[in-house]
Amino acid sequence: IHVISTDTLVESPVVASWVNQSLINMEAAAKEQSLPVKSHRLTPKVKNTFWVNLIGKGYPAPRQNFRWCTSRLKIEPSNRFIQEVIANNGEAIIVLGTRKAESKSRAKVMNRYEVQRIKDHLSPNANLTNSLIFSPIENWSNDDVWLYLMQNKNPWGYSNKDLLSMYRGATADGECPLVVDTSTPSCGNSRFGCWVCTLVEEDKSMAAMIMNDSEKAWMTPLLEFRNEIGDMNKDRERRDFRRMDGKLLLHNDRLVHGPYTKDWREYFLRRLLEVQEIVNKNKPPGFHKLELISFEELKEIRRIWLVEKHEFDDKLPKIYKEVIGEEFPEDDRFLGKGPFQEDEWNILQEICGNDDILFELQASLLDIEQHTLMLTSRKGILEKLEEQVRRCYYSDEKDAEQIAKKKFEQLQIK
Repeated sequence: IHVISTDTLVESPVVASWVNQSLINMEAAAKEQSLPVKSHRLTPKVKNTFWVNLIGKGYPAPRQNFRWCTSRLKIEPSNRFIQEVIANNGEAIIVLGTRKAESKSRAKVMNRYEVQRIKDHLSPNANLTNSLIFSPIENWSNDDVWLYLMQNKNPWGYSNKDLLSMYRGATADGECPLVVDTSTPSCGNSRFGCWVCTLVEEDKSMAAMIMNDSEKAWMTPLLEFRNEIGDMNKDRERRDFRRMDGKLLLHNDRLVHGPYTKDWREYFLRRLLEVQEIVNKNKPPGFHKLELISFEELKEIRRIWLVEKHEFDDKLPKIYKEVIGEEFPEDDRFLGKGPFQEDEWNILQEICGNDDILFELQASLLDIEQHTLMLTSRKGILEKLEEQVRRCYYSDEKDAEQIAKKKFEQLQIK
């Protein structure tokens, strides 16, 4: 029996600490009682983490019509693990605490698969072959869950009353009734998600925690940074007028903006490191040192900026040193990155004047040429150079928008 919990690496620190300790206690209790139970903390691959995509690649903060985070952070790690179990054992049964009372959409999905059931509470898995989903508490209400937890001792020794207190602290009024009328929200309505989540207008659970408990005020910088990232009023100005692949996309006669610009990606990295320093300075005793972004993520962000985005000024180590006060550990992958660095970047910028598009084009072309200079086979180099020329074909956003409109009109005429 494998007990799995997916850590997105941007979970609420309070919840992440609770879950990690639960997994440790569960493993110890299973070993003590000679039970075939193993606990697993799953995490996304480095290339899929929140910060690598937002700060590295420049993906805009998730929103309902661009929900790029869920599949990368939550679904992929658990599916990968389950597929390994199936590969080793031929099949698997996934036990979930999913309930129809959670939402109308959840109930709709569960009812759809109910007609295909093999046995009570046992449904086929729509996403993974050779696996079934067992949902023993599918018809329980929120109050049913809490009544059970309060009346039954946790078998691995973790206090369910402490769990109740955590949920109580995440409700706006600090109340958590178990037996209520239909107009009164119960504890189950508190939702703990990623502290960076911008799919909702505000993080009510973290805000309530801070408001209800002065000892959790140390999390305030997290909430403030989350609100800064999720500020949709400033979202457009932070992003390039071109899509990630350099193409243009019109919507209601306006260009749909793409990834965050270089300046904003660097700003978000600096702010994240600053927040990490502040919360570690103010966190209460008992909390391990919080790593809001890992060294592996920083290395991957640096690689993306240098290799994929051709930003040879290599700003990440400088930002790291300015905030953390230490040299960024050197990565062997970048020891031979070429002769062009920050000084050459600044000279080129001065030569190009205020023409940002021209500067981007020259920097990209020079970087591609330098990295391929010593290659015996230069296959594909021309395509890379042409791609950058096409990307920087426009003098500015207004020019790009006019060209996009003309192309759209021509397609309409055809």
